[in-house]
Amino acid sequence: MYSFLISLAVLVVGYLLYGKIVERVFGPDPKRATPAMTKADGVDFVPLPTWKVYMIQFLNIAGTGPIFGAIMGSKFGPSSYLWIVFGCIFAGAVHDFFSGMLSLRNGGAGLPDIIKKYLGKGTSAVMLVFAVLLMMLVGAVFVYSPAIILGDIAGGKMMLWISVILLYYIVATLLPIDKIIGRFYPIFAFALIFMAIALAVCLFVKWPSIPEVWDGLGNMGRESGLLEGQAIFPCLFITIACGAISGFHATQSPLMARCLKSEKLGRPIFYGAMITEGIVALIWAAVGSYFFYGGGAAEVGSTLSAQAPSVVTAVSKSWLGVLGGVLAILGVVAAPITSGDTAFRSARLMIADAVKLDQKSYAHRLYIAVPLFMVACQLLWFNISDENGFNTIWRYFGWANQTLSCFTLWAITAFLTKSRKGGWYIITMLPAAFMTSVCLTYICVDRIGFRLPQAWIPYLATGIFCASVALYYILRSKKEK
Repeated sequence: MYSFLISLAVLVVGYLLYGKIVERVFGPDPKRATPAMTKADGVDFVPLPTWKVYMIQFLNIAGTGPIFGAIMGSKFGPSSYLWIVFGCIFAGAVHDFFSGMLSLRNGGAGLPDIIKKYLGKGTSAVMLVFAVLLMMLVGAVFVYSPAIILGDIAGGKMMLWISVILLYYIVATLLPIDKIIGRFYPIFAFALIFMAIALAVCLFVKWPSIPEVWDGLGNMGRESGLLEGQAIFPCLFITIACGAISGFHATQSPLMARCLKSEKLGRPIFYGAMITEGIVALIWAAVGSYFFYGGGAAEVGSTLSAQAPSVVTAVSKSWLGVLGGVLAILGVVAAPITSGDTAFRSARLMIADAVKLDQKSYAHRLYIAVPLFMVACQLLWFNISDENGFNTIWRYFGWANQTLSCFTLWAITAFLTKSRKGGWYIITMLPAAFMTSVCLTYICVDRIGFRLPQAWIPYLATGIFCASVALYYILRSKKEK
């Protein structure tokens, strides 16, 4: 538990110190008019109160990513704490802040347009396809997981809940952002935060004996048999995505960049929301550690083989009683549903921007939304019949998610270089190279990829990291000439 407490403190200090440094590097201009003011359309460009923008941003980027990913990541052991803390401060929050601020500076531009401006048309085209595919995976994951939980809590067949959730997605994706998202999502965000706080209190009261960082950073999951064929590098960095760094966030930040009233709000909204997500992830990583390694599974009447959504349901019911059931519905059912519908909204807007199709009319929104939902249904169909379907689809989601973060980090690095910010491009170049190494190594060795021998991991990871840095400097020197 001491590792958990120290990690929480480091996250808070990271926001206060490193967050301030990152803000100064960008240089927000409070006098500059934001897209919410200059492009107000009543649909996507809508000025909203600061507290509401923060809560929606937190809910959009969080969903159940920092919950499910942290639970599965806790199987690796206390090394999960280190990745959440340092990944969040030096990679994830920086990634979210700059993607949101670049959108603000470019008229509320979506991620594909930002990539196009700083990395070129070819990279933007590849990224657009990749980003839309990721949005479909996000939608599928965030239909699948709440359907499992609703089945556990309220009973009924999972297909019924999937149909209900998809129907809601269609409605919420088509409506203006202030009709449902602006009115109700802050409530769900409060529920998600309150649930995390309630579980943290339970952890403090119980003070369970769980693995500490100084006990060793080895792969506890492999030693205990909970994880088969998964090495800490790169698998931990793919499994825990949203709680440390997530490419999905760069597709969500522009949604709120279109609702902000001042650039000075960037650090609390974008950097701050990511730090909050890191805190939620830490709490659930500690809960997961107790569940798998502290006797928690037996205490809550579950098994070590339970999938992450079932772990959430079992722990919530056992520790929080009726309140836990309500919070599970509002927090870990509503939260992924809200992230799912904003994922489809983001996909709709990215495609609309690419094909120059105005989104003021419902007909134009339907032209894009209907095919998107058809693809999502196919993704769900292929995984529902698999008893381990959630873990499988999470692997695809995790890899696609982290790969998208690479595109964004390299684009931010290009922005910092072109803006002549001195040597500050290093704050995104190193995370970009690291995540490139993680993603390429993962797809080489994991079962969803090429399944190369895991003995090759150190050589692959080192080679890719060094090659990424070298290629950056080569391209930079050519452009300077």
